[in-house]
Amino acid sequence: MEHVSTPPWQVLADGTPRAAAVEGLSRRRLVTQVVATAVVVLVVVAGASLLLARQIAEREAVNAAAQVSDLLAESVVQGVLEDDLLSPDPAAAGPARARLDAVVRERVLTTDALVRVKLWDAGGRVVYSDEPRLVGRTFALEDEELEALTEPRLEAEVTDLTRPENEFERGRGKLLEVYRPVWTPGAQPLLFETYTRYSQVTTRTGQLWGSFAGLLVTSLLLLVVLLVPLLLTVLDRLRRSQSQREALLQDAVGASALERRRIAATLHDGVVQQLVAASYSVSASAARAGGDPELAAPLDRAASVVRDSIAGLRSLLVDIYPPSLSSAGLAAAVGDLADSVRSHGLALDLRLPGPGLPSGLDEAGERLVFQVAQETVRNAVRHARATTVGVHLDYGPEGVRLEVADDGVGFDASTRTGAADEGHFGLRLLPDLARQSGARLLLATAPGAGTRWALEVRTSWTR
Repeated sequence: MEHVSTPPWQVLADGTPRAAAVEGLSRRRLVTQVVATAVVVLVVVAGASLLLARQIAEREAVNAAAQVSDLLAESVVQGVLEDDLLSPDPAAAGPARARLDAVVRERVLTTDALVRVKLWDAGGRVVYSDEPRLVGRTFALEDEELEALTEPRLEAEVTDLTRPENEFERGRGKLLEVYRPVWTPGAQPLLFETYTRYSQVTTRTGQLWGSFAGLLVTSLLLLVVLLVPLLLTVLDRLRRSQSQREALLQDAVGASALERRRIAATLHDGVVQQLVAASYSVSASAARAGGDPELAAPLDRAASVVRDSIAGLRSLLVDIYPPSLSSAGLAAAVGDLADSVRSHGLALDLRLPGPGLPSGLDEAGERLVFQVAQETVRNAVRHARATTVGVHLDYGPEGVRLEVADDGVGFDASTRTGAADEGHFGLRLLPDLARQSGARLLLATAPGAGTRWALEVRTSWTR
């Protein structure tokens, strides 16, 4: 039939049998996907965590270095300070400075890591340093250093080697500067300042970071190892659930077919035969009353109504379950089904294989083709508001293709085939039926654009 333009085909079932599709989720494939995903997660999470861990480790290493300076200030320097250190008289300050210098060199500057010690008064004058050229010089204190004197606290920061007071520390690499207040016996505040090689901090950072990194990576790898068996268990449960679902679907389809056959047989052997007998009886009575037109006319009309009812009922029986599917073959059954289109006043474009040609499908394959034809034709007649329905059945060397098309109102495939709305439950089952049998089911439709269904069943798929 000449059909209105419709959207492109949508693949509802791709021709892969359900069992093969589920088997495709093999253990090896799942493990590969899990491992690949885990590696990505491991790299991202571990990378971010290790970066954060390094920052934390560096902060802890700085704090550790600062605590060492704080301990030296508290336990060593504080106890040997003298008020004479602040005296402007070199004769008074010199001996006090010499005694402090001896203690500093003996008990503070004991390793190569600590490169400089300074003591400042509140005015920025260096009252002591292990570098004699700094003693007595005045430099502007930074705000943080002044705050450390007025609000006693321990501070640590990277040394700015460009500042003039740090000219003698240049060339020693990156340094960590730690300062805190100390007090002379006369309660005069001084700023105690040490300069430590930052390599000490870097070494300690590496030690802390290495310990944390090993623990983190080991934990993530252990999580992956524990996750794989869990996912395999989920896969097994998914397979069992899928098998149960397929079995239930097959039972439902089989039960429906048996029930249709039982109802069709009951109607055919009971009601239809009784109506046929009644039709013959009424026709005979009309013939006997031929000499009395007033009596014969109503009997003829009654016989005609009964015959029409029989024809309609037989058409319904074909729709319920076609006896020709097992006796005359697939083409005859689809032809009988398509004839019901005409009984609803619609034009039919029917194309069938030649009489007597075998479909090449087994019983299950022919039943699938008929079920798809039945549901799609029923939808076209009842819901499409079409004027023409096309039913094309072709036998090919590799299998069978069925196409059912109408010029009706169409529908939104994303909602109609995915929800069991009233009157369309059969349409929702079609993709599952096709997929279970390994058939290829296509749909082309849109609101106002008509509907086309295509089913392709290869002979090899049904063997």
